[in-house]
Amino acid sequence: MDILFIILNIAALLLFVGVLIVMQKKHVSFSKRVFTALGLGIALGLVLNLIYGVTSEVLAQSVDWYNLIGTGYVKLLQMIVMPLVFISILGAFTKLTIGKNFGKMAAIVLSILIGTTAIAALVGIGSAAIFDLNADQIVQGEAESARAEDYEARSAEVGDKTLPQQMLDLLPANPFLDFTGARDTSTIAVVIFAAFLGFAYLRVARKDSETAATIKKGIDAVYSLIMSVVTLVLRLTPYGILAIMARTVATSDFAAIYNLGKFVIASYVALAIMFAIHLIIISLSGLNPITYVKKAAEPLIFAFTSRSSAGTLPININAQTNKLGVSEGIANFSGSFGLSIGQNGCAGVYPAMLAFMIAPSQGINPLNPMFILTVVAVVAISSFGVAGVGGGATFAAILVLSALNLPVALAGLLVSVEPLIDMARTAVNVSGSMTAGVTTAKMTGELDKEVYNAPLETQTVE
Repeated sequence: MDILFIILNIAALLLFVGVLIVMQKKHVSFSKRVFTALGLGIALGLVLNLIYGVTSEVLAQSVDWYNLIGTGYVKLLQMIVMPLVFISILGAFTKLTIGKNFGKMAAIVLSILIGTTAIAALVGIGSAAIFDLNADQIVQGEAESARAEDYEARSAEVGDKTLPQQMLDLLPANPFLDFTGARDTSTIAVVIFAAFLGFAYLRVARKDSETAATIKKGIDAVYSLIMSVVTLVLRLTPYGILAIMARTVATSDFAAIYNLGKFVIASYVALAIMFAIHLIIISLSGLNPITYVKKAAEPLIFAFTSRSSAGTLPININAQTNKLGVSEGIANFSGSFGLSIGQNGCAGVYPAMLAFMIAPSQGINPLNPMFILTVVAVVAISSFGVAGVGGGATFAAILVLSALNLPVALAGLLVSVEPLIDMARTAVNVSGSMTAGVTTAKMTGELDKEVYNAPLETQTVE
């Protein structure tokens, strides 16, 4: 009987996949297909959750099949992340305008990424204070206890290293190892390696223009090849979002979410405020924030559903260049660096909220100005090297809490609501990197206003 129900659940997903295929054949816009996939996924997930419950074996086996589409799509995106990060940063150096304005461009992007993360820490602390959050409010069960032990184990590894040693871990001693994503800091290591090669290219360009032209031609060719792969994968986005959203909603423990409702609400309020701050930054740049919201919707929705900043990178860069008018060099730089530096949600809001909640248990007044300034400074520094995949917030929390000498085990007690909060955190991470790209392009005169202001209906994934 269980097999029959599993088959019916799979058939329901395939039916919705069929709806999306029909929409594609009728040339319905990409944006509408993405939003339709999101709605269908939520509806399907709710039905499955209500019928079976999160502990159902039928649901577990059905989700395994759903993962063929959902997780399979994310894996395809992850497949091209490291090559795309590498060639994006390296390709940025081959652009003549980037070569001339690289220092200014890099400084603006990094300032926005790190500055907004520091602001995010203040917002997180403020939200936690307004909602009067405290670690004692967290209910501890088996899953929470297991996660707490895992946090303690990872903290022990981090705690054995001084801050200088942790900074050394960012360097790519073996770039080929980092291309496999073997370390928590692999993404930033690949970025650093690509940047070294980029500076080397600029040296060659000054001394031997003929050789530089050959190098540039090769880099541009590889970039075109990688972006062609990206385009092929992006066409699958609606189907990936459908399966991921259905799985996420179907397996959500709404009872646990209710028990930790105040923390969830406080987190979403803080993240919403950070997104509003992004829009304010866009407005101060002289651009229409509503236009930004419309054109950034697709990468933000995918980030929300997939919980992967790295997986969203191809969609992020595509939206910046083809819809928001950001030059390729700046879009590649901001998108790639945004994976590991200045993640507003995972490395900013989340660790700061945890520090505020845990501090009273250690006899620390969380509203002490010096404590708040310390948290903000530690968050900003620790935001370097945060992994751009699901779980990056865990790494960031361990770094921040360890640096503040606060027990990290209590953070593991939020495991039951982690996926729900991580969805919004990831979307804010991606918005932060896109905001950095758009603002930098505007400030350096490399924003195509005609593309930025063009109707969204005319801009689709090619």
